[in-house]
Amino acid sequence: MQNKYDDPMFFEKYGKMARSQKGLAGAGEWPALQALLPPLAGKRVLDLGCGYGWHCIYAAQQGAAAVTGVDVSEKMLQVAREKTLFPNVEYLLLPIEDIAFAPASFDVVLSSLALHYVADFAAVCQKVHACLAPGGAFIFSVEHPIFTASGPQDWLYDDAGNAVCWPVDNYFHEGARTAVFLGETVQKYHRTLTTYLSGLVQAGFAITDVVEPTPPTRLLAEDATMAQELRRPMMLLVAAQRR
Repeated sequence: MQNKYDDPMFFEKYGKMARSQKGLAGAGEWPALQALLPPLAGKRVLDLGCGYGWHCIYAAQQGAAAVTGVDVSEKMLQVAREKTLFPNVEYLLLPIEDIAFAPASFDVVLSSLALHYVADFAAVCQKVHACLAPGGAFIFSVEHPIFTASGPQDWLYDDAGNAVCWPVDNYFHEGARTAVFLGETVQKYHRTLTTYLSGLVQAGFAITDVVEPTPPTRLLAEDATMAQELRRPMMLLVAAQRR
């Protein structure tokens, strides 16, 4: 249950990222993730690893009846509470692994780039299934298994400093990876595509969509470095329905 985001130096660096300052408009995968979400009007929504609360605010803007965001970082939740003006949004200081909501508490569960920090994905799927109403939706994004397979999560460079290729190694050896993010050491968990999808099916979900998003044209035009994201998948988006 790693909580890197309450480290003052790491939190300060995170706050300077474009996606931290621009919200969903600065998240390259957002258009693809948004397209996977069902209509949220009147729905009870749970956001796992809600961070700054951007997705919770979006759900409230779309007319969700009630929104709950959980995160292990008090610093992230403090920002989320400051940004959120909707009274039907609640934030809980809680690790994703520890959720224990009553059966059928939610109609939609979403998670953005948080589940690759969780050691036991299958257990989380079972808990999400338990708290979703029948027919409820589970939509999440994670770092793509190709992106997480090799721990350092960086390109291989030639002598001139040009990015030559993205290393994929030990793909089928699942488990913890030590990566460098924002110049800090962070622990993530690598799992195969099979593990992500079969974990959902075995927990009682029907997979409804799988997307490997690319940055939208707008961000490619604004940031030349975004073109690197077309060379290998960085994220995996999955939508599933509780059977």
